[in-house]
Amino acid sequence: MNILVTGAKGFVGRNLCENLKNIRDGKNRTRPALNITDIFEYDLDTAPALLDEYCAKADFVFNLAGVNRPKVESEFMAGNFGFASTLLDTLKAHGNTCPVMLSSSIQATLIGRYGKSDYGKSKLAGEELFFEYSKTTGAPVLVYRFPNLFGKWCRPNYNSAVATFCHNIANGLPITVNDRATELELLYIDDLVEEMLDALEAAPHRCNYDGLTPVPAVDGRYCFAPVTHKVTLGEIVDLLEQFHAQPATLVVPEIPAGSFAKKLYSTYLSYLPKERIAFPLKVNADERGSFTELLKTENCGQFSVNISKPGITKGQHWHNTKWEFFIVVSGHGLIQERKVGCDEVMEFEVWGDKPTAVQMLPGCTHNIINLSDTENLVTLMWANEPFDPAKPDTFFLKV
Repeated sequence: MNILVTGAKGFVGRNLCENLKNIRDGKNRTRPALNITDIFEYDLDTAPALLDEYCAKADFVFNLAGVNRPKVESEFMAGNFGFASTLLDTLKAHGNTCPVMLSSSIQATLIGRYGKSDYGKSKLAGEELFFEYSKTTGAPVLVYRFPNLFGKWCRPNYNSAVATFCHNIANGLPITVNDRATELELLYIDDLVEEMLDALEAAPHRCNYDGLTPVPAVDGRYCFAPVTHKVTLGEIVDLLEQFHAQPATLVVPEIPAGSFAKKLYSTYLSYLPKERIAFPLKVNADERGSFTELLKTENCGQFSVNISKPGITKGQHWHNTKWEFFIVVSGHGLIQERKVGCDEVMEFEVWGDKPTAVQMLPGCTHNIINLSDTENLVTLMWANEPFDPAKPDTFFLKV
């Protein structure tokens, strides 16, 4: 299968092309039905003559080319309608009736605040052009009306508030929010790419429109990505400020699978400058070794690393409710536990080259002993709750 992607260097085009290459090169095996031979990438700096060659050979066309921020309003029609005409005319000249996808916009509805949008008018004209092309040639067309998009590689200070907020906050720059209550419908780039791959497998999600809302329909005139998120500007900014504070708080925010927060966090990280990618951790060191908190979570505890010098015993305390995992990753040690009020001591010998997770039970005093005379003992520790200095739930008692 030969695939033509116009606007290949844009935000959507770049993400799509890199995912297509992963499938073509066998790095992504989740789409076994797709046998991709060539990916024709066409953009503003591509020799125009290549469009003719690509249109002759293409088995599927993703038309992502378009104008979002022209110098003059008239460029909307030339960039969005004009190139679409050229593309379809070239396909028609070669008698190529392969499926063609069009990236349109929800602004093409011309509803509400979009009623006077020259951008929306140009997108609507492009849609009608595609539908007419399908009618006269029999070629399948897939018209997608995108809401606001976000994700890695989106250009800030251009046409995405999320990209601008992520870039500015990641780089310590100010942002402007006129109304925190303003709600956006957002489509994440990975969800969009998955939908476009569905389309490539002849399984797009189709719909009709009730105003601005897509209504799923097997024989719908339009196509849509089924997973979007409706969030306010205030919610976006609050999450980004949590992400920005993470090097100081060590708190990884709650990011459930499939959630907007998870997708926004990945997006935010992609905008970090080099000087903010790595950050120092506070090492609590003494003559026995050191203890360093690594990461904390809002609901799932915290991770730490403990280093014990040769012959040193650490711990000798118990907890009411807190419980922990100790995992030795380097060295040779002994972990001891004893239920408070009992005499029996449970012992677990551990080695770094034989990783074992040992649970520190509530109500059991415990310690960890470095059995080596020469080598440090390095232990990864997970506790089911972040340490709270005001309520440490930690009581000294020798095993």
